[in-house]
Amino acid sequence: MAAMRIAITGSAGLIGTALVGSLRAGRPDQPSDGAGTGTGTGGHEIVRLVRHAPRAADEVRWDPKRQTVDAAGLAGCDAVVHLAGAGVGDHRWTDAYKREIRDSRVLGTAALAEAIAALDTPPRVFVCGSAIGFYGDTGDRRTDESAPPGDDFLARVCVDWEEAAAPAVEAGIRTVFARTGLVVGRQGGAWGRLFPVFKLGLGGRLGSGGQYWSFISLHDHIAALRHLIDTDGLSGPVNLTAPEPVTNREVTAAMGRVLHRPTPFPVPAPALRLALGEFADNVLASQRIIPQRLLDSGFTFTHPTADEAIRAAVGG
Repeated sequence: MAAMRIAITGSAGLIGTALVGSLRAGRPDQPSDGAGTGTGTGGHEIVRLVRHAPRAADEVRWDPKRQTVDAAGLAGCDAVVHLAGAGVGDHRWTDAYKREIRDSRVLGTAALAEAIAALDTPPRVFVCGSAIGFYGDTGDRRTDESAPPGDDFLARVCVDWEEAAAPAVEAGIRTVFARTGLVVGRQGGAWGRLFPVFKLGLGGRLGSGGQYWSFISLHDHIAALRHLIDTDGLSGPVNLTAPEPVTNREVTAAMGRVLHRPTPFPVPAPALRLALGEFADNVLASQRIIPQRLLDSGFTFTHPTADEAIRAAVGG
């Protein structure tokens, strides 16, 4: 990539922090911790959209709930990457928290899409976060971007989330929906919660263990986001998952191998539902998602297998 000015929402999260660090470093393979300000050597200028009063030169105020954006701070941006949204597994799914999950994505996306569409010189690309939850439970069927949406709560959220980007699409901005799978990272996200349990030797399969998990290493996810920014021919949905999903039983075995720990404690489905409520149905659902458009566009995975992705997360 030539040096660009790139705006990012959700820059304090697991993915956002790593993306900011990678873009500032200027190399997709550079270790990324999000540190530093401005542009690094050969890197990009980053604008971070934040919900508090700006405290640094690279911060721009926005309020996704009130659907306000300081559009002046986005002037001159070549790309906008939208990663913000309430954590799906952070709280029990009460009606109020389900509204928070949906509104944090749909309202924020609509506000941002409208703001960039109205700029005198809009960005050339809008990478909007989405999720493989779009497809619902796919069982053992290999599923790519041509598949229709599912009909559960998360699928409906993803449909509304992507539709909220319509102002950017209608303005002629190349818009890409990054349908993200399970990101294998130690510092956060759903997988981050697995590492302490497995390190204690208390890990095990969830439910039957036969459900497919479509994972992607954090390194590959950041490289894929950069690929979406830089690849002019890509628009619409793109699955960000490793090429070969594996079952939860296989994930459990891989965690045990990499961490050198036993995995003797399966968690039965009723116990998961008792602990997690409605969210347990998503943990137990099977999603065998294939990143067909990413592969067709020439992207190469550094960590295509579960063992490699887990090993990368623990630094080995």
